[in-house]
Amino acid sequence: MSIMQSFQLALKSLATSKTRALLTMLGIIIGVAAVIVIVSLGDGMTSMMEDQFNSMGANLIQVSITGRGDSSRTVTVDDMYELVEQNPTYLASLSPYVMVSGSAKTDVDTFVPTSFLGVSEEYAQIRNKKMQEGRFIQYIDVARMQNVCVIGTYIENEYLGGNALNKTLNINGYKYTVVGILEETADGEKGTDDDQVLIPYTNATRLNGNSTVNIFLLSGTSSETAVQARSIVETRLFQTYQDSDVYMVMTSAEIMDMMDSMMGTLMLVLVAIAAISLLVGGIGIMNIMLVSVTERTREIGIRKSLGAKRGDIRSQFVIEAGTTSAIGGVIGIVLGCILSVVVGQLVGQMMDNSDFSASPSFAAIAIAFGVSVAIGVVFGYLPANNAAKLNPIDALRYD
Repeated sequence: MSIMQSFQLALKSLATSKTRALLTMLGIIIGVAAVIVIVSLGDGMTSMMEDQFNSMGANLIQVSITGRGDSSRTVTVDDMYELVEQNPTYLASLSPYVMVSGSAKTDVDTFVPTSFLGVSEEYAQIRNKKMQEGRFIQYIDVARMQNVCVIGTYIENEYLGGNALNKTLNINGYKYTVVGILEETADGEKGTDDDQVLIPYTNATRLNGNSTVNIFLLSGTSSETAVQARSIVETRLFQTYQDSDVYMVMTSAEIMDMMDSMMGTLMLVLVAIAAISLLVGGIGIMNIMLVSVTERTREIGIRKSLGAKRGDIRSQFVIEAGTTSAIGGVIGIVLGCILSVVVGQLVGQMMDNSDFSASPSFAAIAIAFGVSVAIGVVFGYLPANNAAKLNPIDALRYD
C-alpha cells in the first residue's frame, strides 16, 4: 500500500468517528495554539523593548550612584563634565538626570506626569529627542536656573488644550513657561514618552531640596568605543569611592542583552509549560490508536492473509496517527494565529501601547506544525508496531 493510499484510509477512518477524532486532537490543538500565542507575545515584547532601547540612544551609558563607599567624597556634576572633556575620543555628551518629586498644575487640573525629570541641554541629543514646536532646554536655562519646561504632546493636549507654547505650568509652587513641545512618538498616549515634563536639572535639585545628583546619562562617541567609554567612567568612579558596589555603569547594549536574556528564560519556561499539553495530546493519540488496533484486529488479519507485510500494517497506523496529529496541529495553528492577534491587542490596551502587536512568525508556525506531526508519529508507533506483530490466524479468529 502506498503512502497516499494509507493517508486516504486514515482520513476515511477519522471521518467515521468525527467526535472521537476531535477529542483525540484536543490536546494537540491546545498545545500548538498555546505555543504559537506565547511565542508571538514574546516576539512582540522583544520588538517593543528593542524599539524603546533604540529610542534611548544606541551609545547610551547610564551611571547610578547608590552610596559613598570608603570615601567621604562624592562625584559631582562638575567632575562628570570634566571627565567628558578629558576624553573626547570616547565620551560625547553628558546630562545629569534628576527625578522631580511633586506635581504640576494648570488653572484647572493637577497632575503628575509619567516622566517628570530634570535634565541638561544635551539630554535631547543623548536620547534622540526631537522638537515638534519651540526649542529644547538650553545651557543658559541650566546655568541661570530659569523656570522653563519642555512637555510631551499628551500633556499639551490633555491639560493645556493644545497650542501650549508659552503657556505656564505651576510646578511645586513655581511658574514654568512651556518653551518646547517634544515630537510625538507614542500616539500621544498617557504613560508613554509623550506624557513627560522636562526642566533644567538645576531647578530639579532645588525643587527636591537636594543638590546631589546620583544619576548621569552619557553618550559614547560610537558603538565601537562603548567598552572603552564604560571602562573610563568606572575607573573615575572607583578613584573616588574605592568600592565598585556603590555605583552601577551600564550601556544600552548591556541593558538590552539583560532584558533579552530574561525574556528568553521566561519564554522557555512558558513554552515548556505549554508543551505539557502536547505531551498529553500525544498520550491521547497513543491511547486511541491502541483502541483502534483492537477494534480493527479482524481487518488486520484479513490484510495479512492477503499478503500485507508487517511494514505495510505498521506504516498504515503510523500515518493514521501522524494524520490525526497533523490535522490537530493545523487547527491549533489557525486558533493560535487568531488568539495571538486578539491577545496582542488586549495586552497593548492594558499597557497603553497601541504599537504593541503579537503576530505569529512563520518559524513558530512551521515548528509547531512539525512538532505536532512528530508527536503523532512517535506516540503512534507503539500501537502500529503492536498491530504489525499480530498473528494473522489469531487476528482472524478475534471477535
